Amino acid sequence: MFRQYLKHLLKFNKKHHAMHTPILPKASVQNSSACRGGVLLLSAIVAALGSLLFGFDTAVISGTTEALRSVFALNDNLLGLTVSSALFGTMLGALTAGRPADWWGRRPVLTILAVMFLVSAAGCAGAWNWYALLFFRFLGGVAVGAASVVCPMYITEIAPPKRRGLLVCVSQLNIVAGILLAYLSNYLVLHFLGAENSGLWRWMFGVMALPALAFLITVLLIPESPRWLVKQNRLAEAEAVLARFGHADPARENQEIQESLAADTTGTGDRLFQRKYLKPLLLVCMIAAFNQLDGINAVIYYTSDIFRMAGADKSSALMQSVIVGFANLLMTFVGMALIDRIGRKALLLIGSVTFVMSHLLAAWVFATHTQGWIVIAAMMGVVGSHAYSQGAVVWVIINELLPNAVRASGAAVACTLMWVLCAAIGWAFPVIAKASGAMAFGFFAAMMVLQFVLVAKFLPETKGVSLEELQKRLGK
Repeated sequence: MFRQYLKHLLKFNKKHHAMHTPILPKASVQNSSACRGGVLLLSAIVAALGSLLFGFDTAVISGTTEALRSVFALNDNLLGLTVSSALFGTMLGALTAGRPADWWGRRPVLTILAVMFLVSAAGCAGAWNWYALLFFRFLGGVAVGAASVVCPMYITEIAPPKRRGLLVCVSQLNIVAGILLAYLSNYLVLHFLGAENSGLWRWMFGVMALPALAFLITVLLIPESPRWLVKQNRLAEAEAVLARFGHADPARENQEIQESLAADTTGTGDRLFQRKYLKPLLLVCMIAAFNQLDGINAVIYYTSDIFRMAGADKSSALMQSVIVGFANLLMTFVGMALIDRIGRKALLLIGSVTFVMSHLLAAWVFATHTQGWIVIAAMMGVVGSHAYSQGAVVWVIINELLPNAVRASGAAVACTLMWVLCAAIGWAFPVIAKASGAMAFGFFAAMMVLQFVLVAKFLPETKGVSLEELQKRLGK
């Protein structure tokens, strides 16, 4: 039954694409620059809705844990499994998203992810037992993992070089916005339904159906990635889409994409694990690894616990967590403003320095048991450093460095590495921090020193360079 649905969905997407990708005369294309800019921005925003759902799904469970413990009689271990079930799904989703995106296209996969988010929201809200809840949380996690691969990849492939950094950063902004939206919706559900309502947790999960439905409807309106179209030898459609997205010379760019694919699909074909792709693959895995080794998720997952470890009471800890959350959002805007101006490499190098300062301050706080505003300053420093540097850069640079022929499979490997490290750090941090918070933050500081050295020595600047030119610069 699912295979029949998938077959009809792919057929509908292909028919809809043909209807909405007219091959415009050149004169018509040149007279519609405002329209082209609107199509590009709209398509980026729609794709980034997958990232918003990524953030929402990750954070929404934080408001349900107490109710789930009571309703399903969960002990600490089973509650931990319930929370982590989505994380297991993210690993599977990230690992398996690349091939379907290459086989069927970026837009059909985004459509399938929208359906999965919608089913997950409805299933969690209507879960009839604990096992059903685990399954639908896992399904949502698969969608989150796949969205972390496909959403920024699609935006990277449609954006002109001068606007690519800013547009891909919309994904990171939406992840942060999705987290805040989940916290806000949980608060509003509690406020309007009352704490005594036994079905609060169902409403909290169910709210995600609204953005998921919006994602499903709007994703059917955006064009397919022009680079995927070239890979399928649908050259006229690819040129028309490039024109619709406002690229300066669609015909020339279309030819460059063809040449890059032709150079990479001879002999050994488009297998990722071969010598000619070793350098870009190692670079993206390096950036992906440091994205977690900077300590961001240790702070995000355990913000309240960190403040309590530093001596704050429960109420103060929650309020301080909100302050840190707003700092995350604000510094994400800073990263978006700078990424196409000073470049990706510069942001990572500057971020490494502020990371080291913030982690050393946090280590000193735990070593001396200092309390007060200095604790908030340390946590805001860590979160803010991530938001304007690693958070803003990672989704952009992973897809920029990977060649057209293996972008989907390479991004899947890098994102899977991120999710595995995320799980490992999330599991290990509370144990290490309980023994020595100074040691935990000292480790993260050391990792950021290492990031500075490796980025300075090996990472090329990708600002304002076409994807095909980057491929040539990295060499075979």
